[in-house]
Amino acid sequence: MDRFAKSKLMTFPREVLVGHGVLDDVAWLLGELNLSGPALVVTGERTRALAGERAAAILSKGGIPAELIVTASATQASVERALAAARAHKAGVILGVGGGSVIDVAKLTAFRHGAPYVSVPTSASHDGLTSPRASIKEEAGSASKEAKAPLAIVADTGVIVQAPYRTLAAGCADAISNATAVLDWKLAHRLRGEEYSSFAAVLAETSANMIMENVESIKPNLEEAVWLVVKSLIVSGVSMSVAGSSRPASGSEHMFSHTLDLLAPGRALHGEQVGVGSIMMMYLHGGDWRRIRDALAKVGAPTTAAELNVDRKTIIDALVRAHENKPDRYTILGDKGLSRDAAEDLVRATGVA
Repeated sequence: MDRFAKSKLMTFPREVLVGHGVLDDVAWLLGELNLSGPALVVTGERTRALAGERAAAILSKGGIPAELIVTASATQASVERALAAARAHKAGVILGVGGGSVIDVAKLTAFRHGAPYVSVPTSASHDGLTSPRASIKEEAGSASKEAKAPLAIVADTGVIVQAPYRTLAAGCADAISNATAVLDWKLAHRLRGEEYSSFAAVLAETSANMIMENVESIKPNLEEAVWLVVKSLIVSGVSMSVAGSSRPASGSEHMFSHTLDLLAPGRALHGEQVGVGSIMMMYLHGGDWRRIRDALAKVGAPTTAAELNVDRKTIIDALVRAHENKPDRYTILGDKGLSRDAAEDLVRATGVA
């Protein structure tokens, strides 16, 4: 018997265009990838005028027939609608031109339609712009689903810099949260024998450190800052492709955030919530939680419950229930989670609430 009977598929972007004005090259890029279309451009209400219609026009001018569909939130209904459009137009490639929700709908549509997917982010609020996972809203909260990793990424810094700076700060926080996600993964490997990839972990940690070591360079209305954050988020997404799961970039801090979504939906951005979660989870790990808190503060991301627009009780409730979000994913929260007393001590010690 073969002593090493193991196989694994890792999918990475073949082409990555990052910089000012690269959206103009989207038709050329599809040609380089031998994708002749037709193309379905999935975009949002706000991003349609910013980049969606422009992308479709550039494709059509470049000889690639393009249809445009406008989607709203990342729900199963939105995915079904986009999938119906992809089938009706016999789409040979799906482009997600927009923010996080648009990207999630596009990548899951591409996965179910069986077509290549190209990520064209208009903001850099989290690492979903390059990851092979989609966060879809369901009645029980957000669910992470297997989706299509992008064949290519077109990140136009001239477009992304026009997004509210809050979204860029949230992207920084999402990358920084990898620091605790990796610690949770290592813990599960030691205590539960969970499969672990040191390469994926190093990539995720590199993504976090890229932000924390360059916080002074991340400021509003600065394309160089967008460039830095996008590169960090791309590295984070690649770490998940290497791992074959969201493990290197999603741990107890994400479980806290998903629970907060149930208790106080729509109060803050995903990256903002996981950033605050990471402060507290690093404290539980016995690590340098102040470094995380200070880095978040310097880029303008929330560090307290008040800045997340939630009260102290809600934060504590989310901490107590967070372990229930992904019961099969072992983290610093353990199998039984935190007691209310422990959660109260935690928010007090870290100054979160």
